[in-house]
Amino acid sequence: MYESKSNTKCFTKRLIWVAFVVTLLHLVYPAIAWAQDISNTQLRPIDQIIAQVNDRVILKSDIDTDVRTYILQNRSYGQNIPFNEALWYSFLENSIENLVLLQKAKIDSVTIPDERVNRAMDQRIQQLIMQTGSESALERAFGKPVIQLREEFREEFREQMTTEQVRQTYLSSISITRPEVAEFFESIPKDSLPTIPEQVALSQIVIIPPAKNDAKEAAYFFAVSLRDSILKHGIPLEDLARRHSDGPSGSRGGLLPLMGLNELVSEYSAAASALTSGQISEVVETEYGYHVIELIRRIGDQIETRHILISVNAEELDDEVAIERLVSIRDSLIEIPNLEFSILARTRSHDPITKVTGGKVLDPETGERYIPLSRLDANLYRTVLLLENVKDISEPRPFTLNSPKGSRAYRIIRLDQRIEEHVANMDQDFERLRNIALQQKQLQKYTQWVDELRDEVYIEYRIVVPNSPVTPQF
Repeated sequence: MYESKSNTKCFTKRLIWVAFVVTLLHLVYPAIAWAQDISNTQLRPIDQIIAQVNDRVILKSDIDTDVRTYILQNRSYGQNIPFNEALWYSFLENSIENLVLLQKAKIDSVTIPDERVNRAMDQRIQQLIMQTGSESALERAFGKPVIQLREEFREEFREQMTTEQVRQTYLSSISITRPEVAEFFESIPKDSLPTIPEQVALSQIVIIPPAKNDAKEAAYFFAVSLRDSILKHGIPLEDLARRHSDGPSGSRGGLLPLMGLNELVSEYSAAASALTSGQISEVVETEYGYHVIELIRRIGDQIETRHILISVNAEELDDEVAIERLVSIRDSLIEIPNLEFSILARTRSHDPITKVTGGKVLDPETGERYIPLSRLDANLYRTVLLLENVKDISEPRPFTLNSPKGSRAYRIIRLDQRIEEHVANMDQDFERLRNIALQQKQLQKYTQWVDELRDEVYIEYRIVVPNSPVTPQF
């Protein structure tokens, strides 16, 4: 097919990770900036079609909005990214690329179910509510009710999720062999090999302090009283959730959109799935606290519910119980030579993330097993400094568990391995080198693939392309 690419080809050869970020920008816009951009777009009396992909057009205002919001987003993180022509055209090329991927999705019959789109929309709306402070503040920022926002942006979300699925499906098909990693390593000049900072491999066992009996009773009986208000006095659960629920869904009347039963904690899904539409559950205890649940509807293995969550007062947790349990576990590991740390982590730890890996702590930024000391949080760094030898286990230390609840917890840390600062090599740094080599291969293959897809669709530019003296107005 005909394609008027002119001199813009160079702009398609950009890093894959930049493309990912740009593609999902609308999912991470700050609420106010997003609302302002939409408002400004609506006020523009004249717009300009700047490109066309098959029967889809791209407007100049859309690219201006994306670039402006990208700059504002980075500014909010303390990064001052100036506007320039190359940045503007990279956004244009990314918009064209997304439309090309949508054409590929049509050919391959890639569709995103309504339930996934609705769930993504609800999550995004909830993020925006948290950023603006309340649902009413969000509605004031946009000048329209939340239900209307969901309708207006649903198809945009669907397209973003579709292009990302097409992209990730292709990338996941690319693998790399050890000889390819070795070839990549050998291509690096010896005097350019990076110095790898000191790293550690760690494992942990986590115990969350149980609530003191008085605190649990208070939370339970408050949940019971709220249930009685619904059943005996006819007060809607939605109203009580807005006033009393401790969960993030409280601001929307306790609504949890259609979700798979396996996506909910087991006690909640078991109680909710046993209800009929409109029925109210007994008080249900989960790790988050006490719930009163109303089933709205069930479709297959998915349920839509409302609930009130009454959490236990975090200030009334029994820290001594958690510490004593960890001291007992630590003593057993020290005194019994054949006792496996990983087994106790799987069976005794309260951290749902690390317990499945036998307690292994992974780098939150890279997902790698070996973590540079510089990337340890202050709490963990101080603990590791006290571990002199491999297999040493720390005393119980308090920390905040990385979970939706942000629970106060205690943990013991084992030093599994320590790697001193060194020049990168295949023996010690294979996984790190493999990831870099794989990313480079993915970039090359992905760029070639997208170029091939572009040749199969009609693309027309209706503006002066790069290297022209005309600069887009911003």
